[in-house]
Amino acid sequence: MNLLVTGGAGFIGANFVRLLLARGRDRVVNLDALTYAGNLANLAGCEEDPAYRFVRGDIRDRDLVDRILAEEKIEAVVNFAAESHVDRSIDGPRAFLDTNIMGTQTLLDAARGAGVGRFLQVSTDEVYGSLGAEGLFRETDPLQPNSPYAASKAAADLVCRAYFHTYGYPVLITRCSNNYGPYQFPEKLIPLMIANALGDEPLPVYGDGLNVRDWLYVGDHCEAIDLVLREGRPGEVYNVGGNNEMENIAIVRLLLDILGKDESLISFVADRPGHDRRYAIDAARIKDELGWEPKHAFADGIRATVDWYLEHRDWWEQVRSGAYRDYYETMYGDKGRHGPA
Repeated sequence: MNLLVTGGAGFIGANFVRLLLARGRDRVVNLDALTYAGNLANLAGCEEDPAYRFVRGDIRDRDLVDRILAEEKIEAVVNFAAESHVDRSIDGPRAFLDTNIMGTQTLLDAARGAGVGRFLQVSTDEVYGSLGAEGLFRETDPLQPNSPYAASKAAADLVCRAYFHTYGYPVLITRCSNNYGPYQFPEKLIPLMIANALGDEPLPVYGDGLNVRDWLYVGDHCEAIDLVLREGRPGEVYNVGGNNEMENIAIVRLLLDILGKDESLISFVADRPGHDRRYAIDAARIKDELGWEPKHAFADGIRATVDWYLEHRDWWEQVRSGAYRDYYETMYGDKGRHGPA
């Protein structure tokens, strides 16, 4: 297919683009505004692939989106583009509402108008809210978001649902648990703890550290997205989970153990406002309907992730310093050889 991937320079989006290009079956157009977490170094080497084109731009720019859909004869859209960090949404909710809701609506309108055959919205388990000590999130559960980020994603999901039921437009939604793996922006828990531990800096842990998350290796998530895109039932939601619940503090201690660092580096800090206590995913639907299951056991995935950050220290050091933003100018600044706009 000719695919438009939005937000393809981010953590999950870049891993998805790399998966598609490695398979060699599709043409991929990557539309990304390159906000703080968008990093073209995540896709270093892809710019030479004739099946890949990068376009710098905003998903809210209808004229640009229309032009891409027409020029590239796009057959499916996968929407990763989003403001995505909960802490940033607490400090500045407006950007999250603008991009995550209105951006999604702009893409839906453009894709529907152009006759694009499938639209996959990449969402999050955070739209469900918080669980108690027991239970799992199911696709039929009510949406009860507790942060501005989660609220913006829930609203976008409902817009997608409305386009399916009102217009019959073939929309699919995936909701994933916490991802980890290569190219994750180092303000998120796992890469932040790895980087700080390597520098013998304090490891900030919110509250008592007993918040529970289900951890999903990013490569497994990308496989699930690709499967849902091609074989999922339009109008459906598919939960994607890693079957691995762990307390945040247990993750931090495991990383310190792998890196040979002392737990004295742990620093408990004031809890995040409205911090959800526990997330856990029931991924039975995607298993039963499409045959997907995660391939990476957490013990293997987390060690592979630590190894990646050890081997790519230059990558995350450039991200932390802000130097990663220079990559765009180096690769595209003069003539936009692959068509950034």
